[in-house]
Amino acid sequence: MKKVFAVMAIVGMFAFVACGPKAEEKTEEATEQVQDAAAAATEEVNATADEANATIDSTANAAVDSIAK
Repeated sequence: MKKVFAVMAIVGMFAFVACGPKAEEKTEEATEQVQDAAAAATEEVNATADEANATIDSTANAAVDSIAK
């Protein structure tokens, strides 16, 4: 009976250690999430900047046209 418990304990230890992601996998996943979030934020900032530039250009053109008249 002692041998059965010993074998079960050893098998249990191997199963416990083998389950779950490794620290490297967790780090890689976290890094990918941060990179994805940074890329999304950059795209949004660029889109907002493009909209602002378009607004400035149209306002400047309107001002130039009103001065020319």
